[in-house]
Amino acid sequence: MNDPSNVSSSSAERKPPRTASARAGLQFPVARLQRYLKKGRYAARVGTGSGVYLAAVLEYLCAEILELAGNAARDNKKQRINPRHLQLAIRNDEELNKMLAHVTISQGGVIPNIHAALLPTKSKKGIRSMPSQEL
Repeated sequence: MNDPSNVSSSSAERKPPRTASARAGLQFPVARLQRYLKKGRYAARVGTGSGVYLAAVLEYLCAEILELAGNAARDNKKQRINPRHLQLAIRNDEELNKMLAHVTISQGGVIPNIHAALLPTKSKKGIRSMPSQEL
């Protein structure tokens, strides 16, 4: 009766509990996002996979933005990502710029841009294409 081979789960054999994030292979908190979806009352019922899906999407977006911002920081010979690098990363990417079009990033600055009409015209004659301002 007390044969240990027949015992299906004892306290010594029990595996440590794994989080939902670990089971999904994600870094973002699946259980917390699931709780926020439920408490937010976005729908009467919230499926079990919705937290996993939301965590995966948010993790992907963060990884994409941080990769581009890291490249911008490296281009400026910096080790640390600052808001300017985030701004450059987002505004230089077509899809991220479209998604975050109405977002203002504090301390982000503006994208360098000179309108084509303001650039000097190139002439084929030589250096003195514009008349002198001297009288």
